[in-house]
Amino acid sequence: MIELHCHTTCSDGTLTPTELVRAAAQAGVKALAITDHDTLSGWDEACQAASVYGLELIPGVELSTVLNGRSLHILGFYPQCGQLQAALQERIAGRVRRAHKMIEQLAALGYPLTMPKMPPNMAPGRPHIAKAMLDAGYVTSTQEAFERFLGDDKPAYVHYEKFDSADGIALLRTCGAVPVWAHPYLFRGGKVEDVLPELVAAGLMGIEVYHPEHRPSQSDRLKRLCEEYGLIMTGGSDYHGPAPGDRSEASSLNCLNVPSNSHFETFIL
Repeated sequence: MIELHCHTTCSDGTLTPTELVRAAAQAGVKALAITDHDTLSGWDEACQAASVYGLELIPGVELSTVLNGRSLHILGFYPQCGQLQAALQERIAGRVRRAHKMIEQLAALGYPLTMPKMPPNMAPGRPHIAKAMLDAGYVTSTQEAFERFLGDDKPAYVHYEKFDSADGIALLRTCGAVPVWAHPYLFRGGKVEDVLPELVAAGLMGIEVYHPEHRPSQSDRLKRLCEEYGLIMTGGSDYHGPAPGDRSEASSLNCLNVPSNSHFETFIL
């Protein structure tokens, strides 16, 4: 089984790279992709852990881009780290600026917060702010923070800084990566069928067909689109760590049971 979409504490996951690799091995994963938001900083630690557990590590990233004024995420597999690192530094700086703006919005609403301290290469996101709100006693759960304040179009929400999806795909291609549209049916800026041709023209090579938020009928539709456009099919749990109160690190990892003979696995071999 393969897991092609997972996050660690280097972005908005709750497990360290080592903990994630261990959890993946326990869940029966044979090949694992680390796809933190706009950062590669978890790779080295994950590589060391993967060698211990006999697990194949697929280096990756989840690039934050914008299309039609809405967030659109592009997974990039096997990028050349040295070529991508400088561009990602600007993406992380943009995430920091965005986080500060959301904290300013919350302060204006009567909920002052201090920006959580993070290592230089760590990509801050809304989950970090939601956790800070929980710690401050403003909400009873991080879910409440999203539902009331941080979710799309909520009072403290701030859009990503503009980084066009076509530019993001071009960047990944330039760095030798395989760009894949992450969870297409979560995109709020247009119909998948209308947006896909534009992304393909920009150099998109694949679609994340299997995702926990995709209904079976949607995955079937994405499979047909992959066949129509000659695109790679991938899948992953978009794992961010165990749910609150869950004692198992591996909970929901490998939940989609994507087989190792999938289209993407055949491609990378």
